[in-house]
Amino acid sequence: MPITVDIDVMLARRKMSVGELAERVGITPANLAVLKNGRAKAVRFTTLAALCEVLECQPGDLLRWEPADVTDVVEVVDAREAADVVDG
Repeated sequence: MPITVDIDVMLARRKMSVGELAERVGITPANLAVLKNGRAKAVRFTTLAALCEVLECQPGDLLRWEPADVTDVVEVVDAREAADVVDG
C-alpha cells in the first residue's frame, strides 16, 4: 500500500503503549492494531484528529506516502512503451 502508518514511531517517541493510546483515543486496541499494522482501508478524520491530539503531533507525523514498488513502475512504463510502438 502506498500509504504507510507510522504510529509505532510516535508511540516510541512518546514512550506510550498501544493499550494506553487506544484508551486515550477511545478506540479498541484491536482497531488501533489494524491501523498501526497498515491493514486499515480508511481512517476517520475524527480518529486521526484524536490520535494527533493524544500524541501531540501532526497527521503527517502518522501518515506518509511511498511510491509504488519500483518493479510495478517499470512494468507500467514498459506497457506504455509497448502501446506506443503498437500505436505507432
